[in-house]
Amino acid sequence: MMMVRWNMRLGLAALCGGALLVMLYWSRCTDITLRPSSILNEEQTKHNKVDIECLINGEYSVVCRRDHDEVYLPFSFIHKYFEVYGKITPADGIYDPRGTFATFENYNVEVRDRVKCISGIEGVPVSTQWEPKGFFYPTQIAQYGLAHYSKNLTEPEPRVKIIDDGDKNLGNWIVSTDATVSREFDTELKSNILRFTTSDQASSQVWCKVNISQDFVLSLDLRLKPNSSLTVVLQNKDKKETVYLHYVTSLQLIYALDDHIYYGIGVEHKWRRLTRDLVTDMQKGWALLDKAKRKSPRNKFKISSIILMGEGSAANIRVSTSEHMAHFFAAARWLVSTQRARGGWPVRARRRVASRVPDLRAGWHSAMSQGHGISVLARAFHRSKDVSYLRAAQRALHLLDVPSSAGGVKAMWMDKYVWYEEYPTKPPLFVLNGFIYTLLGLYDLHVIEGDNSISLAKKMFDDGMLSLKTLLPIFDTGSGSFYDLRHFTLGVSPNIARWDYHATHVNQLYLLAGLDPDPILINTAKRWEGYMQGKRAAHN
Repeated sequence: MMMVRWNMRLGLAALCGGALLVMLYWSRCTDITLRPSSILNEEQTKHNKVDIECLINGEYSVVCRRDHDEVYLPFSFIHKYFEVYGKITPADGIYDPRGTFATFENYNVEVRDRVKCISGIEGVPVSTQWEPKGFFYPTQIAQYGLAHYSKNLTEPEPRVKIIDDGDKNLGNWIVSTDATVSREFDTELKSNILRFTTSDQASSQVWCKVNISQDFVLSLDLRLKPNSSLTVVLQNKDKKETVYLHYVTSLQLIYALDDHIYYGIGVEHKWRRLTRDLVTDMQKGWALLDKAKRKSPRNKFKISSIILMGEGSAANIRVSTSEHMAHFFAAARWLVSTQRARGGWPVRARRRVASRVPDLRAGWHSAMSQGHGISVLARAFHRSKDVSYLRAAQRALHLLDVPSSAGGVKAMWMDKYVWYEEYPTKPPLFVLNGFIYTLLGLYDLHVIEGDNSISLAKKMFDDGMLSLKTLLPIFDTGSGSFYDLRHFTLGVSPNIARWDYHATHVNQLYLLAGLDPDPILINTAKRWEGYMQGKRAAHN
């Protein structure tokens, strides 16, 4: 028995020695030109992983990683290039218009590159998607509202730090010798307020020293006279860097100079509830200064002070982790206040959609804007019971029944099936994701209105669902999905949905499958999800 064990050990040793000799011989005989560069570190050489330069579509130069015959692109590039977001989330219950909207709890609209900033007056995003100067894009504003509504339902309760409530928590305000402060009760706010006055000297101010990290959403009631301002000072804890965020009585949207960033909050002498994500405001100011690539993780900064200058009043000052419902209702109020007589929200930017159709001139309408707007307003009515939100949602139905040629958004497939056009071109494109989002808006309104058999929203939803189930097979590529049907209507090359849009299609179909038992919805959703896992349609 001992002899057998010894022989096994001897054989193992011989095998290891032979393997070592082969490796040494192989390394000596390998062509030196195939070895990694001498500048590569030992770990890269060991695993044959090499950093190489990749030219992507002749546009971008990116440092990639080669591992044998595979090349890997950095996800940071893929994320930005393809605007990847979201995930496949098959519905595990019935969609509830009072709950989250689709997968929007994953959306962060305000941090997108095509958002110039959050307006200091309206409190909603300003888009640069098709207009560099910036404009209010109804679809984007509605998505901003829906994302914050959904986050409010899915995230934990925020941390809240009361700085000054005029009652139990009074800020330690430092007053310059030529400034004054007083406290009094305001009948409009029904709370105690801080009234302040400073001189024209730059050193004249009323300020409160704080030391708050991680939480950067500032909220307060503010009433300023002309030439007055609120300034929040942010400091980087790791290096000597200070950023000054100024909220000033001005109509100018945003401007920046060195470490000073300015947001206009209007000129009316009235109470306004100001809610600002300070880090987002800082990042948007940096973008104006060509500092867009600067990293500003929240744990690197702190709020060091709040400064009041000029003449005005402030109250109910607090800093929190989030203020999702404040952002949501800012979007809802914008939709009510800007809705036109025909019930629409015009897009104030020219849009080139496809080569063989005329550009959409500024003032065009989008079914997706109408549908998203309805989804916001239905939820706002549910939460507030303010009938103005419900009436606005019902008015928004009108344009969905007006043909695109007459300034509406309705198209017809084969003169039989209605389609609500995200981009109302002639001939129509039949964009899929925007159409489904419009259907969700119709469903939201119908449910919030109550089970009413004569509901216009319900009829329009049913008509749209019939169209969707009829045309859905035409959107199947066999390995993905089409973004629209321009290859049918224009006779041009197909417009295949990139993966983030394809994932949106899958999520939308899973959601609709919970509302309609027709197997075409769930079967298509599963098949299209399979495409993302490498499955393909059968071939001959």
